[in-house]
Amino acid sequence: MKILVPVKRVVDYNVKIRVKADGSGVDLANVKMSMNPFDEISVEEAVRLKEAGIATEIVVVSIGPQQAQETLRTSLAMGADRALLIKTDETVEPLGVAKLLKAVVDEEQPGLVIVGKQAIDDDSNQTGQMLAALLGWPQAAFASKIEVEGDEATITREIDGGSQTIKVTLPAVMTADLRLNEPRYASLPNIMKAKKKPLDTKEAADYGLDIAPRLEVLSTAEPAARKAGIKVETVAELVDKLKNEAGVL
Repeated sequence: MKILVPVKRVVDYNVKIRVKADGSGVDLANVKMSMNPFDEISVEEAVRLKEAGIATEIVVVSIGPQQAQETLRTSLAMGADRALLIKTDETVEPLGVAKLLKAVVDEEQPGLVIVGKQAIDDDSNQTGQMLAALLGWPQAAFASKIEVEGDEATITREIDGGSQTIKVTLPAVMTADLRLNEPRYASLPNIMKAKKKPLDTKEAADYGLDIAPRLEVLSTAEPAARKAGIKVETVAELVDKLKNEAGVL
């Protein structure tokens, strides 16, 4: 079985985000970029399925600028077999991403697509669901455990207040949750091997799809600064402030 894993290049999760002075978006100048953490989990799960003898090939795909090749090379170093970059310097919204991924699925014919449940830059949590709808495939969102047997997969998924176990028929689309696994670090030998693995590049325009943005960002602002706390000397003083100042008692 072939597994397709989409990965996205985003601002590194350790970086403190800066908003542009005009509020039009996030300042990306000279900012460290890395693979979306949920996509790392997706790649790790695909590699584990291959190590278990369930998958035979892992293909990773990214939609973005030329620099996204670095993200794909990281995926190859983790254990993916080959990569595809759909190059575009424009912002592509989840529906546009889903359309492009459907075209890739039609070409590659994977038995399973594992998508990170959301990207940490836009937090849309839409791409996997939209892709499943466009393909007409079963979907299992927020997977915390995946077991594949034959042409069926049993997925434990995170829901409010607990977990739910469902069974889907393959091919299917799954979105990876945080608890699915702990991604491995790419070793130096694997990083060197990744440089020789196939990485193809296509232009987004080659697919002839309408991926024009349908949303307009009106403004972007940093969260309000948190007020400094105060120290109290006694429990009685704490209760008094909670009752008379905060009004929570």
